[in-house]
Amino acid sequence: MAATPQNPAAPRRKVSRHRGEGQWAVGHFTPLNGNEQFKKDDDGLNVRTRIETIYSKRGFDSIDPNDLRGRMRWWGLYTQRKPGIDGGKTAILEPEELDDKYFMLRVRIDGGRLTTEQLRVIGEISQEFARGTADLTDRQNVQYHWIRIEDVPEIWDRLEAVGLSTTEACGDTPRVILGSPVAGIAEDEIIDGTPAIEEIHRRVIGNTEFSNLPRKFKTAISGSPLLDVAHEINDVAFVGVNHPEHGPGFDLWVGGGLSTNPKIGQRLGAWVPLDEVADVHIGVLSIFRDYGYRRLRTRARLKFLVADWGVEKFRQILEDEYLKRKLVDGPAPDQPVARWRDHVGVHRQKDGRYYVGFAPRVGRVDGATLTKIAELAEAHGSGRLRTTVEQKMIVLDVEQDRIDSLVEGLEALDLTAKPSTFRRGTMACTGIEYCKLAIVETKARGASLIDELERRIPEFEEPITININGCPNACARIQVADIGLKGQLVLDDQGEQVEGFQVHLGGALGLEAGFGRKVRGLKVTSDELPDYIERVLKRFQKEREDGERFATWATRASEESLS
Repeated sequence: MAATPQNPAAPRRKVSRHRGEGQWAVGHFTPLNGNEQFKKDDDGLNVRTRIETIYSKRGFDSIDPNDLRGRMRWWGLYTQRKPGIDGGKTAILEPEELDDKYFMLRVRIDGGRLTTEQLRVIGEISQEFARGTADLTDRQNVQYHWIRIEDVPEIWDRLEAVGLSTTEACGDTPRVILGSPVAGIAEDEIIDGTPAIEEIHRRVIGNTEFSNLPRKFKTAISGSPLLDVAHEINDVAFVGVNHPEHGPGFDLWVGGGLSTNPKIGQRLGAWVPLDEVADVHIGVLSIFRDYGYRRLRTRARLKFLVADWGVEKFRQILEDEYLKRKLVDGPAPDQPVARWRDHVGVHRQKDGRYYVGFAPRVGRVDGATLTKIAELAEAHGSGRLRTTVEQKMIVLDVEQDRIDSLVEGLEALDLTAKPSTFRRGTMACTGIEYCKLAIVETKARGASLIDELERRIPEFEEPITININGCPNACARIQVADIGLKGQLVLDDQGEQVEGFQVHLGGALGLEAGFGRKVRGLKVTSDELPDYIERVLKRFQKEREDGERFATWATRASEESLS
């Protein structure tokens, strides 16, 4: 029927031309968002010169906005949260309203490897420039706060003088390379991945060929049978295995990651010898650079490309276009026997000496403590330390007759090598104290929670992980914890909006990796948290079957038991 004033035709649907996903490999080079534009305008690595010659001399107000909230991340710098802004305003205020005139600065520690000299310098910088702050992260880094732009060149000079840097510790770059904290020393090690970490670092970090990625790129390499680097949630991971014909090497995984769309990494079914790990890593990294999605930031991680392509296509592209050869098929890693993967406690090394792993409270330390740890390690070991992916630290190369003295020295610093289950298993992100994305407080909450649970159920010894995150972005890995706590504002009994958490239960890493279960409507205020966790753990003790893990129980328990 023809359109008339009494019977108007339906409006024509506007057809928009899909601009693709911004993949360079298919010819989409036009920036499709502001981040891609500022990266095209100038490589993030170039901002160092402006920091050294302009911003550090003229002060915070001289910093170009695209440098301040963009390129400066390429050198480990984020503006921190202005004090006094509550969590309800996190998603409402503009970035410039949230920005304080101070920075978080992240020191990258590839493989978690430190010397006592390096740790002493980290501690001294903390005390002189960062108001004593120096948190251990779950990616083996150290993180400062309260850094002034005027002090950054001096900090870089001091770090680089001892072989450390902040290069690409943040930004759309290859981030710190995780490594087994007991690489090269553990009695049960399958293969030492340290040479591969060093070669990747040499070829990739600070290289402009890889300094403009769609988003961050996370790497993990470990030859430990404990699977101790959270390989399941990295963009690329190399996991130690023994090939029945070729011997020790690595099983290749791709596409892991958490945040608001969590995905467990997938095996490509390929065995990689040690001397080829760097080539394969660069191949995967190059796929991400060339084929990664650059249109929407929320879909720009490698995990989305892997999910869309599937592992068969991903392996084919890697072999045909980048390596120019076929990879060797290989076995999956064995299920780890130990429940803890953090290396806390006293353990024998393959050379007959010992390493001692100890637990701060939720990764919170300070510069003065770090310098004292350096002194203890120097007096009791060979001068080598390691950080872990569980916010812990390890002193290496301790003679048997020096163990007790070291342990006592650590205890005097409130750093125990014999922690309770709760101290050992509780992790927390930075939280609202400094982070502009956070909604709730985390570090102090985690520390007080440890004390409460130790007092209330001191007999509880079953391994348990309690991960506390200040927002949905999962920096503290909430989805893969036994008890994961995602910060948000909730209503209390009086109907008032207060800090609280959505609860995830029964997540896990390991070869039975999976994401925690959310019970419908289950949210807990921060003040109620000790009561809730005590209640759930006591129900677990009452209802569990012989040898049953918390994660297994949580997947089968009734909602009533979990509430």
